[in-house]
Amino acid sequence: MKKIFCCLLIAATCMTLPSCDVVKSVGSQVAELANLANCEYSLKDVTNLTVAGINVKKLTNGQISASDVLNLTNSLLNKKVPMAMNVNINVKNPTQNNAALSMMDWILDIDGSQFANGSSNKKYTITKNATTAVPLGVSTDLYSMFSKDGIQSLKNFVSSFKSDGTSSKVGLRIKPSLNVGSYTVPMPNYIKIEKKTGAKS
Repeated sequence: MKKIFCCLLIAATCMTLPSCDVVKSVGSQVAELANLANCEYSLKDVTNLTVAGINVKKLTNGQISASDVLNLTNSLLNKKVPMAMNVNINVKNPTQNNAALSMMDWILDIDGSQFANGSSNKKYTITKNATTAVPLGVSTDLYSMFSKDGIQSLKNFVSSFKSDGTSSKVGLRIKPSLNVGSYTVPMPNYIKIEKKTGAKS
């Protein structure tokens, strides 16, 4: 995968740079993208998680108040159940050179099926031989999930989240990219983001 990734970068770079500048520029850009492919991606935690405007953190023990149930019910009646969260991703760069991250596409999976997708255009420098935390804002509307089964299934979904904001029902896949001139060169495949066993938030 890394070899294919670098070949794509070289091709894109050569098309965007004048011939006299190719030799000087290709090396550094290939190194940045190669390092992006060499990085290790894992879930740190999930913060600011809300469903229908309710902060899910206080509901992690399944203790949903009457007012929370009312808010969820009203959301279903209004056919809008917005969910928003910040997914904090640890990007570990084990190399001796920085890596550049220009864009990140994401896919949100719920119960093992693709539910929503989006992208972030924020740029980050992934420091050499270190781990950088990259926040990714993810939002969608959950109404289609609960339009048939109603409030009880929505309550069960909300109660599935743990204290660190993760849920066995929710998964995330990402595809980091690097801009090269006027081109965006993505990694070939999506990466499933999981929390490492024993990892601390």
